[in-house]
Amino acid sequence: ALLARRADRLTELAQKIAADGGQALAVAADLTDPASVDAAAEQVRAAYGRVDLIVNAAGVMLPNPVTDGRADEWQRMLDTNVSGALRVIRAFVPDLIAAAEAGGTADLVNISSIGAHVPFPNYAVYGATKAALTYLSQSLRTELGPRDVRVTNVEPGLTESELASHVDNAELSGQLDGMFDALIGLGADDVADLIAYTTSRPRHVNLRQAIVLPTRQA
Repeated sequence: ALLARRADRLTELAQKIAADGGQALAVAADLTDPASVDAAAEQVRAAYGRVDLIVNAAGVMLPNPVTDGRADEWQRMLDTNVSGALRVIRAFVPDLIAAAEAGGTADLVNISSIGAHVPFPNYAVYGATKAALTYLSQSLRTELGPRDVRVTNVEPGLTESELASHVDNAELSGQLDGMFDALIGLGADDVADLIAYTTSRPRHVNLRQAIVLPTRQA
């Protein structure tokens, strides 16, 4: 089940998965809207039943100096990176608990960032939202682990994604381009492969924290 805002992009991806022999459900949902998330969860359950794996991957990155005072950008990052993740957790965690109680594996995977604990100039608010997600993952383990629900926090380094397209500061955008040229960033498939490995472990094994970097990134 694929959840995101843009229905056209989701449909295109679902069609590609189907063409490759898989199965996918495209569900348009706005993670900043609680009702939209709840409706999406019901649509997923109607199609597939109880959910046993959640990957919280939605995010927005809007780097600028804090002194610019772009409160609207701060709110967008908080609404998506933190509150959006919480809305997904609220909508699906009961399913994860039920799956674990039935003897199956149950996984919550949160995609944070190396920026959660490695500071970068002008990325203070973005890094703060990811630090919040990293801490949330750590704390949730104390609640969900005793119920046999695994919580994994993944912190990628430089990764090819649409995040770079969010940057409207020409200087910072140029810096990112230079980093990709120098470091050879990860691809989405690299992160997906790590998630697949992590969630395929025996149910009593929780790989709780994974930092994945391009080899050239210190």
